[in-house]
Amino acid sequence: MESSNGLISLETALSQMLSRLSPLTESETLPLIACFGRVVAEDIISPLNVPGFDNSAMDGYAVRLADVNKGNALPVAGKAFAGQPFAGEWPAGTCVRIMTGAPIPAGCDAVVMQEQTEQTDAGIRFTSEVRQNQNIRRAGEDISKDAVVFRAGTKLTAAELPVLASLGIADVSVLRKVRVALFSTGDELQLPGQPLADGQIYDTNRLAIHLMLAQLGYEVINLGIIPDDPEKLRATFIAADQQADVVISSGGVSVGEADYTKTILDELGEIAFWKLAIKPGKPFAFGKLSHSWFCGLPGNPVSAVLTFYQLVQPLLAKLSGDTAAFEPLRFRARAVERLKKTPGRLDFQRGIVSRGEDGLLEVRSTGHQGSHIFSSFSQGNCFVVLERERGNVEAGEWVDVEMFTPLFGG
Repeated sequence: MESSNGLISLETALSQMLSRLSPLTESETLPLIACFGRVVAEDIISPLNVPGFDNSAMDGYAVRLADVNKGNALPVAGKAFAGQPFAGEWPAGTCVRIMTGAPIPAGCDAVVMQEQTEQTDAGIRFTSEVRQNQNIRRAGEDISKDAVVFRAGTKLTAAELPVLASLGIADVSVLRKVRVALFSTGDELQLPGQPLADGQIYDTNRLAIHLMLAQLGYEVINLGIIPDDPEKLRATFIAADQQADVVISSGGVSVGEADYTKTILDELGEIAFWKLAIKPGKPFAFGKLSHSWFCGLPGNPVSAVLTFYQLVQPLLAKLSGDTAAFEPLRFRARAVERLKKTPGRLDFQRGIVSRGEDGLLEVRSTGHQGSHIFSSFSQGNCFVVLERERGNVEAGEWVDVEMFTPLFGG
């Protein structure tokens, strides 16, 4: 959706970007311990059954239904422990003491948990109905041999990697990490720790983007601050393009900024300069350099982080081969105060969501929402997402809330 003022919706921008991308195909084989956060390169097939044998789900007694149905107490013929199965002959009219994880004796129909039994002089008496297969974990019940455990494109986390360990898999073929070159532009930028001259500010955008890239598991090539010099900027773009899959710059994409940035990018590739219908973060550039993709972020700190969060993050996820749909989880909360909003742009205000006295979720603003107020990220825990054509929100109205991810400590 585009309006008469030329603003492009977030959905349109995302669709255009992602439609042009294909995941990386280069892979490497790594030990499990090094695979956290990596994306599976090819389907992983189970080499065995899990469980590998029928085993008990409870501490109790292994029985045959024919013996239990006679209603008599059953003497204990022996014991079965995890790693120490019952061995020998199992006489009719008896039961086997069995512990959780122990192999099921041959001929066993069910395991009765010890809480449903009584000890008598004649043996074990069963106090509840016994059903076929109760409390028995069958071989392959969790994962069967030759089944696809994880499809190519699955991101490996602490939920998936122990599953592979349970299958005896020691190494996995994963896609290589996406390489991202990052730099800031502008004579007004200075490194933290250095004195500020008149009109200078400290470079916070590059640090914020670098930290998020590292946390997401990408390989970062940090090229520092590039001054407003056409030749140095051209050389930086060329070097970044040769080293990386994605080049990210901060600054130089707004209307009125140095025209040579656009001139250089036109020489080196095919770049579109967009005005996005979001706030903060209207200026954004995207396109293809000779060897890499390019994303140009706004210079204002909150705008730079927001456009990275909402646009660059899903772009990198697709490029990395992660097949999970990148769709932020949003839910409804009640505004407890007035939120200022001008129709025309999708607004991502920083807020604090909590549970009210009535048990319902409520949200309040972190305060001033200027695109230079970076402290709003540390004060808040969510975005308050206000629809493009919505105006001011009055206290008591319901709004969409998107919780911060761990990128912001959520």
